Amino acid sequence: MEMKSDKLLVKKYGNRRLYDTARSAYVTLADVAEIIRNGTEVEVVDADTKEDVTSFILTQIVLEQARKKDALLPPELLHLIIRHGGNVLQEFFEKYLQHIITNYLEFRKVADDQFSRWVDLQSDYSDMARKTMEGLAAGHPFIGTFPNPPGGKKK
Repeated sequence: MEMKSDKLLVKKYGNRRLYDTARSAYVTLADVAEIIRNGTEVEVVDADTKEDVTSFILTQIVLEQARKKDALLPPELLHLIIRHGGNVLQEFFEKYLQHIITNYLEFRKVADDQFSRWVDLQSDYSDMARKTMEGLAAGHPFIGTFPNPPGGKKK
């Protein structure tokens, strides 16, 4: 199993084929996407030049997914990327976008967990309210049998 820095090494050949060095098999972009979804980081190198082409291949995967789902990014944003691409947006993507997405995913997990606890709590309160009402209904015949409290009004 050929790994580099705890990343799966995939070789890209001139015929655009991708080779998974761990499984010793050719893979598709969809296969690489699934490997990444399963939590493994991937490094893609050109088999001839040894150049790191990971960003290029990952971008292809994102664009392929967008094509299948009709759109990943709104056209307005894509126009901005093309118009101001290069250095201006590269800094944004490198420094901020990763943090934004990571924070969003963490927030979403916390919000989902909190919502789940609220649902459980509501279920517990509903159960307690039902038991309380049953207890009150069972004690109802006794309420009229006690004499008036001292200083209370007589009926």
